[in-house]
Amino acid sequence: MKAGFYIIMAAQFFSSLADNALLVAAIALLMQADTPSWLTPFLKFFFVVCYVVLAPYVGAFADRLPKGNVMFIANSIKIVGSAIMLFGAHPLAAYAVVGLGAAAYSPAKYGILTEYLPHQKLVIANGWIEGLTVASIILGTMLGGILIHVRVSSAMLELDLPFIDTGIDTGAEAAIVLIIAIYAVAALFNLEIPRTGVALKPLPNHPLDTLKDFWRCVAHLWKDRLGQISLAVTTLFWGAGATLHFVVIEWARAALGFDLSKAAMLQGVTALGIAVGAVLASVTVALHRSVRVIPLGIVMGLIVIAMVFVTQVWLAVALMVIIGGLAGFFVVPMNALLQHRGHHLVGAGRSIAVQNFNENASILLMIVLYSLLLYRGFSIFFVIVVFGLFVAGTMTAVQFWHWRNLRRHGEEVERLLAFARAEDPHPPRYKADS
Repeated sequence: MKAGFYIIMAAQFFSSLADNALLVAAIALLMQADTPSWLTPFLKFFFVVCYVVLAPYVGAFADRLPKGNVMFIANSIKIVGSAIMLFGAHPLAAYAVVGLGAAAYSPAKYGILTEYLPHQKLVIANGWIEGLTVASIILGTMLGGILIHVRVSSAMLELDLPFIDTGIDTGAEAAIVLIIAIYAVAALFNLEIPRTGVALKPLPNHPLDTLKDFWRCVAHLWKDRLGQISLAVTTLFWGAGATLHFVVIEWARAALGFDLSKAAMLQGVTALGIAVGAVLASVTVALHRSVRVIPLGIVMGLIVIAMVFVTQVWLAVALMVIIGGLAGFFVVPMNALLQHRGHHLVGAGRSIAVQNFNENASILLMIVLYSLLLYRGFSIFFVIVVFGLFVAGTMTAVQFWHWRNLRRHGEEVERLLAFARAEDPHPPRYKADS
């Protein structure tokens, strides 16, 4: 890999590290205010609503400027959102501002991969970026849990500046100060990201033209025989993954008696499994064989149901690693396939914006349904069963969709797979290919 690739990875790592630590700190702020448990998932709702509302524009914006510049601007917005949360804004509103920065950041961080690297390295690059993202989830979630722990937060509060009243009086607020510093580190790496030399695309003259262009891109990807399958899988996966984030917190409290700090650590264990699965996928799954991993999504949904029978910590840890490993192994190839088709159909930044729109619309829907189930008084164990069956069922539907495409449009699908293979001259190999 070129040296600039590792700068991109470093920027992504620190930005994602801060995102995940900030979520834990924001949850702690809500708990300090004695808000009901069903309101906590709405942190994620407000975070991702910007992805959906601004999707037509952030993709075009990412293709309008050098992507390193876009990432720097986005990180600066995240710093602003963290700062207003620190100084008293409601966590939901402040986290929405951070979501604005994240919405602008995503098309640039993924889009630059297709511009900077040859296509035969896309799966490997996605393995890197997903692996590091997951590593940042592990460390960020754990960091957030550690920072709000009473011993650590007390020590940080004792470091208050002499003769100056900073107004920082709680562990969550002290944690946010450190998180802002991490965002600043990410922004410094953004400034060093090399330019790719790819021609920049001008913004349409009118906002409505941008909207029309976005829906044209959405239609292109959903009509493509491979794009629609990879888009469906990633849409369902990230909606389910965001919901699972909060399911694990409630489950850890009910089944294991964990507080927020320990539950955050358990989320980190799940992310460790995703990292392992992502790395394995990056070295074993060829781009043109990405669709073969769909059954793993079905298996993952069924294994999630086993959570209701777990009451021991060691078994919970093992189960979280398995679930994470399956998730990481099947989402990385599907991400790479979607980027490959999107790059050729509509452009790198726009294709990621379409992906973000669909994935985050799914997150919004699933978060609302999850919160509604809790609000109506259903136990977390009932929710887990419904969640697992939903994931397994929808992934099964996508698998049948792909088989239907092969039966009815086999020649077109094979042509697209051959094109992917042609751009992947030295792919990793399945054991079945040996």
